[in-house]
Amino acid sequence: MSETSASLSAAEIAQAVSSRKMTALAATEAALARIAAHDKVLNAFTDVTADRARAKASAIDAALAAGQPIGPLAGVPFAVKNLFDVQGLSTRAGSKINRDLPPSPRDAVLIERMEAAGAVLVGALNMGEYAYDFTGENVHDGPSRNPHDPTRMTGGSSGGSGSAVGGALVPIALGSDTNGSIRVPSSFCGTFGLKPTYGRLSRARSYPFVASLDHLGPLARSVKDLALAYDAMQGPDADDPSCIVQSVEPTVPLLANDVRGLRIAIAGGYFQQNVFPEAVEAVARVAKALGAKRTVELPEAARARAAAYIITTTEGAALHLDRLRKRPNDFDPAVRDRFIAGAMVPAVYVDKAQKFRRWYRAKVQELFQSVDVILAPATPCTAPKLGQVNFTLDGVELPVRANIGIHTQPISFIGLPVVAVPVPLEPLPIGVQIITAPWREDIALRVAYALEQMGVVAAPAPRGL
Repeated sequence: MSETSASLSAAEIAQAVSSRKMTALAATEAALARIAAHDKVLNAFTDVTADRARAKASAIDAALAAGQPIGPLAGVPFAVKNLFDVQGLSTRAGSKINRDLPPSPRDAVLIERMEAAGAVLVGALNMGEYAYDFTGENVHDGPSRNPHDPTRMTGGSSGGSGSAVGGALVPIALGSDTNGSIRVPSSFCGTFGLKPTYGRLSRARSYPFVASLDHLGPLARSVKDLALAYDAMQGPDADDPSCIVQSVEPTVPLLANDVRGLRIAIAGGYFQQNVFPEAVEAVARVAKALGAKRTVELPEAARARAAAYIITTTEGAALHLDRLRKRPNDFDPAVRDRFIAGAMVPAVYVDKAQKFRRWYRAKVQELFQSVDVILAPATPCTAPKLGQVNFTLDGVELPVRANIGIHTQPISFIGLPVVAVPVPLEPLPIGVQIITAPWREDIALRVAYALEQMGVVAAPAPRGL
């Protein structure tokens, strides 16, 4: 019972609970049992909120019995990266230092919205320290592990989110994406992931990394589940000044709309360089299924990546200067050293990076006058081995940690919406980015759904459990 019901999709759980074929409490107990059985291998969770989850699930069952509305995610277990505030827990953000913070008095806005839709929070998830990570390897909590091969990385920094969803411990998890931290774990762990347009979802009561680049979003095992979570979390929020004042634009009703009239292109140039054969194969499969033959180039994508690095390291360093002065030895040394380097970047470089960002945004916007969708690799490779330091791309040995996000950074740099879709290659899955114009998450989700219905993309069953 527990294994079967815990591996159902969110949509299936919600339908079963709403039709009284399953109680919300049974769905919650199933997820908790699966976490207990498999998280010893995956190390996805840092906190399991079992008592809270059981209380919430029981309240849903009572509301249903009383004829009250219970929401489109009724009884669906979910978990969140531990940079989301969870009432009663200290917001770790993957760090040692933050464990000294008092417990959060209130949940993050996106948790509140998920639970308002009937979802049940079952815990907080492992992540890279202060979100400055692409590997999923945390020196304080240990690495999260890939559900398809526990000797391999999950990707980061939302590594626990990718592991928990890819391992079918929960059908939905929330993560954050600054330079690729939803899309990279989605690629390595074989899940769907949505990085929405910058400003689309509230970041209130989540721990920041780079304010001008941070996005929050869901990971899920199906496109419908991804859309259900996204729809539940939409809406303006006065507590996040970057969140747009715009009414909810539901995407679930649009998923099955025909995509044949969409203008779909493949990202060329920069995005076809520094890739392993599996990334080339994944993009080719997706492009063929969609009939995409045109290639477009994002102008100066390599420079966009460099500018993203400058803004990331300088904004991140500014946030942590006091901690760097007072507790330098309590940081992951690799994270600490990157922040220290960021603190020493000359202001003139930051100014140039910001000016370039404005130029680059305008140039990419021009592309979307002639295309609706751009396809690109999510990662240059499938998941590397845990602890792997280097890999060889185009004959050049490069550091793994710095180059996993080579294809995601030029996209999040200007806040474009992206759905990462998993292509189930053998022996490991790998992701493809479906990139659209700002505020057109609906198009990216429609394309992902069409690919899923064709059987081209899918979240594979975990093999390492």
